[in-house]
Amino acid sequence: MQVRVLYWQEIPSLIRVTADDGTQQSRQLPDWFQQAIDRVAMEQGLVGSDAYLEQFAWRDLAQRDGAPNDVLDAVEAELVATRDS
Repeated sequence: MQVRVLYWQEIPSLIRVTADDGTQQSRQLPDWFQQAIDRVAMEQGLVGSDAYLEQFAWRDLAQRDGAPNDVLDAVEAELVATRDS
């Protein structure tokens, strides 16, 4: 299963998994990720500008095996743990 994460600069925002048959599932990360994005964007003066939107980029993660929801759960747990440390 292909795993991609949408980042704003270095802050993750959304996880998307794509199964071998092409079906996709996405999950928004907890609200505090978006709050962190908004805080940094305000500090950088990017809120409400095209420059804000230009900071979003997809990154591919390693392929994962498992059911889509299980993969989403695992990746979300990893990203939360990374931000908590």
